[in-house]
This record gives sequence, C-alpha cells and structure tokens, in this order.
Amino acid sequence: MSAGVNKVILVGNLGRDPELRNTDSGTAVCEFSLAASESWKGKDGELQERTEWVKIVVWGKQGENCSEYLAKGRQVYVEGRLQTRSWEDKDGNKRWTTEVIAKDVKFLGSKQDGQHSSGGGNNDAPPPSDFGGGGAPSGADDDIPF
Repeated sequence: MSAGVNKVILVGNLGRDPELRNTDSGTAVCEFSLAASESWKGKDGELQERTEWVKIVVWGKQGENCSEYLAKGRQVYVEGRLQTRSWEDKDGNKRWTTEVIAKDVKFLGSKQDGQHSSGGGNNDAPPPSDFGGGGAPSGADDDIPF
C-alpha cells in the first residue's frame, strides 16, 4: 500500500481575531477562521467568486505569535494538514469538525490589514514573515503564484 499525502496550503484573511488558550499541560493552542476565496469568469463572462471558511489550529510558540500579531482581516499563508475529530455535544449528539492543523504560518500584507480595534495595535510587530514551525524550504516563494 502506498503512502498518502495530507497537505493543505491556503492564503486568505482572518475572519475573526485569533483565540489563544492553553491545554491542561500548559501547551498553547491558537484558533482562528480563515476566508480563502477563489474567483473565475463564468460562461457568461461575469466574474464569479466563492469563499470557503476554514478553521485553523496552531500549536505552541507559533500559536502564541499568531495570537499576538494577527487580527481580523490580516492576510496569512497557512501550510498544514487536515484533521477531522468528533465529540458529543451537551445533548449527547455526535458532532464532527474538520480543521487545518498548521505547521507553518506566514504573515502577509501590512500590519494595518488586521489592526486590532483596541487603539493602534502593536507598533513593535515584526514585518511579514514566518514564525516557528521551521519555515518553508528555500525557494518555496518561487512556487507561490503571486
């Protein structure tokens, strides 16, 4: 049996501010929603657009950095894997969710794209870059079509 590939690459904008929490063992985990849009010309020549909303989960130091420097509206590059998990809700119904477990997150666009509404944001925020996760291999930017 051959091995499969579970890899997701998304570029999109945060739909809400990131939420940071810690597990019982103290590991940081950050979650945010990402709007990834695509557009194309329909048969009638009109521009069509579709947006997919994706839940992103970022662990450890990289998650802490996302919580500190990202905000609603900020554009990011996310590379990771799909994971589906299930749980029972308070009424005993089985629920499922599919999310992207991020391995690499790169901050794109300007800081003003995702400015916190709490008055000015972080003036010491770093320029767009990757945090934690080892980063993309050298030359990976050559593969991004923009």
